[in-house]
Amino acid sequence: MYQYTDFDRQFVHLRAQQFRDQLERWQRGELSDEQLLPLRLQNGWYIQRYAPMARIAVPYGEISSRQLRMLARIAREYDRPDPELLAHAQQTQDALQASQPGLTVNAPPLKYGYGHFTTRTNVQFNWIPLAKAADVMDLLASVHMHGIQTSGNNIRNITCDALAGIAPDEIVDTRPFAEITRQWSTLHPEFAFLPRKFKIAFNGSAEDRAATGWYDIGVQAQRNAAGEVGFTVMAGGGMGRTPVIAAVMNDFVPWDQLLNYIEAIVRVYNRWGRRDNKWKARIKILVKAEGPKFVEDIETEYRAILEQDGAPHTITRDELERVQAGFHVPPLRAAGIPSLVNIAAKPYQRWLTQNVGAHRVHDLCVVTLSFKRPGWAPGDASADTLDALAELADTFSSGEARLTHEQNLLLPWVHASDLPALYERAKALGLAQPNIGLISDMIVCPGGDFCSLANARSLPIAAALTELYQDIDEVTDLGPIDLHMSGCINSCGHHHSGHIGILGVDKDGKEWYQVTLGGSDGSALSGPATPGKVVGPAFSAAEVPGVVEALLDTYRELRRSAAERFIDTLRRVGHEPFKAAANGARLSAQPRSTTVRVEAALV
Repeated sequence: MYQYTDFDRQFVHLRAQQFRDQLERWQRGELSDEQLLPLRLQNGWYIQRYAPMARIAVPYGEISSRQLRMLARIAREYDRPDPELLAHAQQTQDALQASQPGLTVNAPPLKYGYGHFTTRTNVQFNWIPLAKAADVMDLLASVHMHGIQTSGNNIRNITCDALAGIAPDEIVDTRPFAEITRQWSTLHPEFAFLPRKFKIAFNGSAEDRAATGWYDIGVQAQRNAAGEVGFTVMAGGGMGRTPVIAAVMNDFVPWDQLLNYIEAIVRVYNRWGRRDNKWKARIKILVKAEGPKFVEDIETEYRAILEQDGAPHTITRDELERVQAGFHVPPLRAAGIPSLVNIAAKPYQRWLTQNVGAHRVHDLCVVTLSFKRPGWAPGDASADTLDALAELADTFSSGEARLTHEQNLLLPWVHASDLPALYERAKALGLAQPNIGLISDMIVCPGGDFCSLANARSLPIAAALTELYQDIDEVTDLGPIDLHMSGCINSCGHHHSGHIGILGVDKDGKEWYQVTLGGSDGSALSGPATPGKVVGPAFSAAEVPGVVEALLDTYRELRRSAAERFIDTLRRVGHEPFKAAANGARLSAQPRSTTVRVEAALV
């Protein structure tokens, strides 16, 4: 993973000091809440439904064992709400639960002392008091971490394919380009106050594993006929209340001109993006409204940057090599950790199939640990679990791990001979569910249990579906299915791109859920990025598990064979049979299991 330079280290420490000064002035009454607002947001501090929420950047998902241990310390020592605040929050949730007629699904009790992995490879904490925010920023800076530009109307955390640098199908390792873009965009004075937040994703492999079509700017590595490296650059993708797939702006931007081209796009957006309506302020609205003229404006701006400005952000060969050197292959420890696992046993073989992937280096493997487990929200990791992850990374993956778009954690440098021992330890931690890519490996935002923007809770539905699909034989038989769920139209759970999408909506002051079918994130499994289509009127919380069950029963009835995937059956037969099944479930019997009783206490 990238090794910080002296300048990088000094930069994050100075930023932490600056934030401490701002926070102390606010505490003394020298800054108002309104004046502090943009300052804390630019450092990743929100005020959510019940308490502050800290969002920590993990650029392109790479994280070290040392950083994991620091996150564990922060979770254990700082993610601790006032008892009265926590009791109030739990009472509010219990009252909401009781107010829903027929609602029988119960989320786990509200927890604290944990981190949450997001779909954009950030880590969030939900209960850190704002008065202790500066202490947390100092601790993060000590391990080269920060929350800079994880919020606000600027260029957010840069993301990459989680397999960048290790994928067998890789065209170009895009991590150095993502890092150069991160350095260029951090505290960029011209782009500190864009019309709206702005997100960039890189993909360097033949398969798009970074969902680039859904980003404000999506960058896909290419090699032309002469073998020269360049990038197809797309712009205008996004979810939210108006889902739009990014359009190609340029088929082949030479690698050394990438920053100049990105700057042209952001300049045009900054100049013409709407600031009068936050719901129409994203670049996707501008691209959709302007069409070919937007592309023309970018090309005009790009030529001006090259010819009039002297191409100030041209990436030199020396600069690229300097950053590439920061991504060296870590020293690989000797293989051969003893294990008592029966390697012929079905559970182990199933784990190998679902959770272990190929590596570009002979005798190495990529292993994904599943954070979709009963009693925990998808993507949640307690302080003890974070410490255990650091130990796994040190023991099996040369001290490195990666957060994934799907809210799991990946170990990128595992010896094939160590797989039995890794499985044994992961299983003891509850992280060896062989469900990667299957129905229970769902993407879910925190929803109304924490987020002040949410219309409905996501976690009770996730808990119900997790219980409903515990039979791994059934889950495996259903095959690859992307289920994504958001608590509101902001789409933090990426419901638009799910084969099955669930969106929480407000209906007469109560929680309801809209179901979509046929979405895609652009991966090889799903095909080109596309938004799902709504199957009918919204469903109550109690109905959602039965609706999902009806959809999957219909798939089993209509598939040509067990080899035909859900998304392929849906595209072959169309939405109508599934729509009828979903709407029929509203009036039919309840699903096999509609009550989730989680014994986990507050930790």
